[in-house]
Amino acid sequence: MPDDAIYARIDQITRTVLDGGEMSLAQGCWMIQLDDDYLPWLMAGADRLRKTFRGNEVEVCAISNVRSGNCSENCAFCAQSGHHTTEAPVYDYIDSEQLAEQARQARAWGASDIGIVSKGWGVRSAREADKLREYLDTLKQTSDIGRCASLGVLDRDTAHMLKQAGLENYHHNLECAESFFDQVCTTHSYQENIDTIVHAREAGLRVCAGGILGMGETPEQRVELADTLRRTGVESVPLNFLNPVKGTPMGDREPLSPMEILKAIATFRYMLPRAEIRIAGGRQFLGDMQAMIFMAGASGVMIGNYLTTPGRKVDDDLQMLRDLKLRVRGDTQQRRQRVAEQAIEFVS
Repeated sequence: MPDDAIYARIDQITRTVLDGGEMSLAQGCWMIQLDDDYLPWLMAGADRLRKTFRGNEVEVCAISNVRSGNCSENCAFCAQSGHHTTEAPVYDYIDSEQLAEQARQARAWGASDIGIVSKGWGVRSAREADKLREYLDTLKQTSDIGRCASLGVLDRDTAHMLKQAGLENYHHNLECAESFFDQVCTTHSYQENIDTIVHAREAGLRVCAGGILGMGETPEQRVELADTLRRTGVESVPLNFLNPVKGTPMGDREPLSPMEILKAIATFRYMLPRAEIRIAGGRQFLGDMQAMIFMAGASGVMIGNYLTTPGRKVDDDLQMLRDLKLRVRGDTQQRRQRVAEQAIEFVS
């Protein structure tokens, strides 16, 4: 296809999405495989979509790894899996006071939410449920930061329990396209992932669900993941990029190149124009191009450390946002009102 025709097709897709239409799965597969020479044009369109549907604000979040290691799940990318031999830290639940201090620090950075992350398949015991209630009660008493959790697969009763305990957001990645999932995990099913999203939304929780790119999937499977997320109707989509960990089955994977990462972000913005697209783990592989994630369509970012690896210096991230003249969205009251309205709409 001649250059002019490619530019024209990108423009046509951009206009369709700006006018409220959708980019098709086939168009997404075409877009994500464009030559790198077209990336600046693609990013210009994605940036228009970001500004139109998300404004010029960035949502910042942070996480706390409250319990680490010996996870029952066999996810091939994960340093915390008990099925792999890695150097990831192993410890039981941290003290509530430690979580509260992490939340205060995250709020000072401008984070709107902090995620309580605990390894394993859901909430399996009364002890776990009691500890989570304790965490949520502590956060409610000590900070106005949004309360998020990532605890693995949820059943309907557990989702409602967490909502009643004060949880506001639930994070559960699909990880990848369904057609690739058997290469990633066999200890829980893809349908359990989908059901978790449904249960969380039915309980009135805002849902954050995305995946990890660069695990060996094809570009078309990345678009398949975006299409699945679109059909689930999630509002927040975290994108991670595989950080190969020695001792895991994916430890020898080659990280994605900066151009591949930016092209994927832009394609996800076209597929999910109204979603919060949040860049999380693996951001370091962009090197000096990290600021370009927003020009590629991202509207959120995780700051601070990740689960088992350190993140970029927070001061550097905050300076990046100032240099780009991006405002940090930190009004938790507005976000809570939006979550409540969406829960009513979903149930009705």
